[in-house]
Amino acid sequence: EAVPALAAPAPLRAPAVGRMPDFFIVGPPKSGTTALYQMLRQHPQIYMPDGKEPWFFATELHERTPPRPAGTPRTLAEYTALFAAAEPEQRVGEATALYLWSKTAAARIAEVQPHARIVAILREPASFLRSLHLQFVQSYVETQGDLRSALELEAARRSGESIPRHSYWPQALLYSEHVRYVEQLRRYRAVFAPEQILVLIYDDFRADNEATVRQVLRFLEVDDTAAIELAQANPTVRARSQRLHEMVHALSVGRGPVSRAAKRAIKTLTPRQLRRQALFSTQGRDLVALWGYDGLG
Repeated sequence: EAVPALAAPAPLRAPAVGRMPDFFIVGPPKSGTTALYQMLRQHPQIYMPDGKEPWFFATELHERTPPRPAGTPRTLAEYTALFAAAEPEQRVGEATALYLWSKTAAARIAEVQPHARIVAILREPASFLRSLHLQFVQSYVETQGDLRSALELEAARRSGESIPRHSYWPQALLYSEHVRYVEQLRRYRAVFAPEQILVLIYDDFRADNEATVRQVLRFLEVDDTAAIELAQANPTVRARSQRLHEMVHALSVGRGPVSRAAKRAIKTLTPRQLRRQALFSTQGRDLVALWGYDGLG
């Protein structure tokens, strides 16, 4: 079924104060959203601001916001000012990875821009969590250096225990919440029509990022033949120790006891009724088999 033409930006329920984005890039952190943002903003028919991750629509990110060089917009006027330089004929977009994780972002986006297009990128859960955990450890958000042990702390952390002193958002350390792809996509499908949502698979993006970018360009109804300088999707973060490096490698290739333990932990943390639905099956892709979860007990 053909995707209908992009409508003009809908009027805001609040007084109009500026241009709203026509599309949003969302997905788990460390899943290629930055590379996609970098490539799309080269397109002459697309405008994306210099600063990625405005965080505006995710209210969870406003609770204990860390200092940021570009700041975090708090009002609609501050937010729309990010897009003031866009030309009238350009598609306007922004990329905040955690809008997928956020429980408030989808509804807040739809309230002010119901015609928006959503581009979501999903990454295999175990590989994603090892990358997210590494990032948290290196930024001192996480003090537990062992991924398996960090996963096992979730119950305690839900009760407010074992929270690192420097963690801005304790709820971000509930690792299972990041891979509940069914619930996350349902929040968007509840407020946007199916044809307004494009779900991409991170593995496909890494294998052929040019083809993926041109798919997104067609979805946004801009010239998909324009020259685009390719960017690497999520270069591997260097581990600080040989043991951590070995763990990262085991998870990356999907073999070994650490990988199996992480995948089993993810299956334990994800409700059974969700695992056989969109978490591992979306847009006709059998992600259970693709991601190697079908053979685990």
